[in-house]
Amino acid sequence: MVTSPLFIVILAAGKGTRMKSEKAKVLHEVFYEPMASHVLESTLPLQPKRTVVVIGHQKEEVKKALSSFNCEFAIQQEQLGTGHAVLAAESIFNGEQATVMILCGDTPLIRKETLEHIYSFHLDGKNDLTLLTTILDDPTNYGRVLSDDSGNLLGIVEQKDASESELAIQEINAGIYCVDSAFLFSALKKVGTDNKQGEVYLTDIVGSAVEAGLTVKKYTTPDPIEVLGVNSRLELSEAQRELQHRRNLDLMSTGVSMIGPESIRVCPESTVMNDTLLESGVHIYGGSFIGSSCLIEQGTVLKNCTLGDNVQIGAGSHLENEVIGDNQTVPPLSKTI
Repeated sequence: MVTSPLFIVILAAGKGTRMKSEKAKVLHEVFYEPMASHVLESTLPLQPKRTVVVIGHQKEEVKKALSSFNCEFAIQQEQLGTGHAVLAAESIFNGEQATVMILCGDTPLIRKETLEHIYSFHLDGKNDLTLLTTILDDPTNYGRVLSDDSGNLLGIVEQKDASESELAIQEINAGIYCVDSAFLFSALKKVGTDNKQGEVYLTDIVGSAVEAGLTVKKYTTPDPIEVLGVNSRLELSEAQRELQHRRNLDLMSTGVSMIGPESIRVCPESTVMNDTLLESGVHIYGGSFIGSSCLIEQGTVLKNCTLGDNVQIGAGSHLENEVIGDNQTVPPLSKTI
């Protein structure tokens, strides 16, 4: 069987009014990168044939921020809903038959493994549409997933359109879809705006696919934090904390010790070797390299520094572009002049 190519569509056109910012929502930085960059990076292992980012608000700034990625841009001139945003990408595909994976640019915590799993689930089941879902203790503000008594997916209802009984549903739409391209664009053109938002809901394609008798399935991720949509400064801080936590877990698994890991930041481009101890409040970034068996004391900041083995950096030091050889000791409060 010949598998149709994979196209990625990332929705990144919104302003994000709850951020209380002049900056486009997807440009807000979380763990050293704009949040949209994290979403794009999570799709790279899938090796899509084409990746399209739908932009609108501050489109030139978004293009510039994502210029290092091999992606194309579609412009949503007016923000008339998620379905309208996906339609903005249609012309780029030139009618080519494909599987389309749709993601939101404000979900920087999605893991590449989860995207690989839903894509495999979609292909293995020969599904026409697959929806990523999760279970939340508090599903407020999320679209609820409607299922029959056997657990089969029936549709999605947005919070503002949900009845009292539907609001009690804890399974929510995680906003990630795998869907046949021909059905996707055909269905979206038939979706109306008869809802309280007056928008073209992407979620309506689920009900359309069910009504058409297509194979519609849901893939549920057990980790709700992955699909956290960043819509406020609070959620931005939660995403930052989660990515920092993941990074520190990876470092500790390779033999790095940490005192107060919740206060320690090490950027992805920096390297810390085994048997090194990082005390609380340490910040290492800018492509720094820290050798093995080092002690980096409390409150130290290292930017683009290279340390050999068995180096001790005194508390409160702030060093930049320094090269420090093996077995050296730097006094506390040292600063690069």
